[in-house]
Amino acid sequence: MPPVDFQNPKAFVYPPKTIERADRSLRCSPFNPSLFKLMRHQSVSLSAIALENGLKQGYTQRPLSELACDNALGWLIEVGVLRREVDGQGITDSFRLTPLGRQLIEQHQGENWRTPSWRDRLYNAVIRWLRLPF
Repeated sequence: MPPVDFQNPKAFVYPPKTIERADRSLRCSPFNPSLFKLMRHQSVSLSAIALENGLKQGYTQRPLSELACDNALGWLIEVGVLRREVDGQGITDSFRLTPLGRQLIEQHQGENWRTPSWRDRLYNAVIRWLRLPF
């Protein structure tokens, strides 16, 4: 049987509203770009992000409880930026970027993220609270 090449040169194409929502969610999250840049190459565990660890590593803007951290990461999963890492035993407490997340991080490569406006934060909070699909 000949070897199969699984590389897919085509990038996923996402609707503009999906990209806009995901980008807004990233910018409004309590995480720094350094966390997502690391997630491009490896998975990162919840324990490395939560509490003082995240602040020391430069992953968060302030110490986050494990619950707050898991909730914020969960929202980024819902908008399609992150996914939970899976091993032979099942779902783990580690997170990685999805193809959409990689695309957004690559777009912001080498530049600081635009600070979200109060309108961005309000819109993100309402969408997150109501769990609206748009």
